Amino acid sequence: MAEAAEDMDDFVQKPESAEKKRNAFTELMAPKPKAAKADTADSSIHGKKLSQALKRLGNWRGALLEYIQHPEHFSSVVRVTPNTVLIRDMYAKATIHLLLLPRSPAHYDLHPHKAFEDAAFLAMMKEEAASAARLATAELARQLSPFSATSKTRNDAMDAGVPFADLPPGRDYLPDIQVGIHAHPSMSHLHVHIISRDSHSDMLKHRKHYNSFHTPFFIPLADYPLPEDDVRRQSSFQNANLDAEFVCWRCGEAFGRKFSELKKHLEVEFQLWKAE
Repeated sequence: MAEAAEDMDDFVQKPESAEKKRNAFTELMAPKPKAAKADTADSSIHGKKLSQALKRLGNWRGALLEYIQHPEHFSSVVRVTPNTVLIRDMYAKATIHLLLLPRSPAHYDLHPHKAFEDAAFLAMMKEEAASAARLATAELARQLSPFSATSKTRNDAMDAGVPFADLPPGRDYLPDIQVGIHAHPSMSHLHVHIISRDSHSDMLKHRKHYNSFHTPFFIPLADYPLPEDDVRRQSSFQNANLDAEFVCWRCGEAFGRKFSELKKHLEVEFQLWKAE
């Protein structure tokens, strides 16, 4: 939680109270004020209507390029640095789901396995991903800590007006953030997922949506560069992961191929996880 607080300081002004700091961070992560240009761009990229941008790109798989080249057009952009663009996934598969996009033309068209062979590029992406993960951690804490038994003492102190620097520690959400890539990305341009573990989302609709984040199909960024003989490079191994029977990410209960039962169970587990 201390690291998350430090990252919040990087992007918001110092508050007069802890409550104002929490609201300021909410403004950072929340959708930006509506603007005709941004709304048009976001809706066209995500299929609500066909835009000239997508016609130029040819298909939806290339949609991330618009975020890389024109981040100013999109309300879903969280942060832009000289090296990356950080956006909210428009079809989030969990409570927090961000995408980190590199801006380097020499790398963003490459498969992650290839791009991350460049040691300097990989080091940069790991550093930017770590920063983005701290942002995601802080936002997850903002959303869930009011329900958390672990954070009750901290929340009570915050409500009592205790200065932010003097607040007791609360729940550490950083271990609940996954950072990595899909073995076979669905989008053409390189992107790193920064996503909470909970899989609590109306957008989680298919087998692959769950298994792509809760099997070795999801490869942690920390594991790169992958050895040439790493089994996770093999298509047959990864296809089997996508088609694997469901296992709850939290309790390990098996659900076979019964996706509807898994979804019901995930809702129960989310409430228990939230209350920890």
